[in-house]
Amino acid sequence: MNINIITLFPEIFEALNYGLLGQAIDREDIKINILDLREYQINKHGQVDDKPYGGGEGMVLMAEPLEKSLKDIPLDVLGKVINLSPQGKLLNHEKAKEFSSLTSITIISGRYEGIDERFISQYVDEEISIGDFVLSGGEFAALSLIDSLSRFIPGVIGNKISVEQDSLSQGILKGPVFTRPENFNSELVPEVLLSGDHKKIQEWKDNQALERTFKRRPELLKSAKLTKKQKKLLEELASKDIL
Repeated sequence: MNINIITLFPEIFEALNYGLLGQAIDREDIKINILDLREYQINKHGQVDDKPYGGGEGMVLMAEPLEKSLKDIPLDVLGKVINLSPQGKLLNHEKAKEFSSLTSITIISGRYEGIDERFISQYVDEEISIGDFVLSGGEFAALSLIDSLSRFIPGVIGNKISVEQDSLSQGILKGPVFTRPENFNSELVPEVLLSGDHKKIQEWKDNQALERTFKRRPELLKSAKLTKKQKKLLEELASKDIL
């Protein structure tokens, strides 16, 4: 997959060089192309932003440098142009999976008070938000987007089953997990996990996942595809009013 990133702060993306994602980049499972917006300045003063028309606080990234940087990307690796913005659709598990199926994407990392609306209307295919909060710049949102979609690209995560069992992969949260020691500050690992009975263990995990979702993220259950058994358990949880 080709990922182009247009940014004022290329150094932030050095974080991509670590962990499984860094290994995937080394293998060229993912190819990262970073364009420094300051190299596409409109004058000798290095200008890439200006005051907003009509007044207001802060500065706005200008359309011209953004356009110049975008046109510097070969068309065959440009792909879908994504602007990271609070006005965008909320990034979720399914959207990350959808992006991972593309051969190329180009991410615009905005700054300040945003970018000129004319660039958005003429060049941006989709706007994405990573949550209902404000960041100092789109770079951190871009890192989140890249990391989330990369997990679906074959070869990035060695254990495919791990990806399939992640929180939200089935529409609900993942249940609690434990490791050694069996006794930590007088709190024991649930006995069923030590039983060796794989059927009972899986049933316990499924029940815990559903209960945790019911307690912490009940809104997810509205769109989750539940089995008859899960629906029955959900009814039991609701009747106990364990929230």
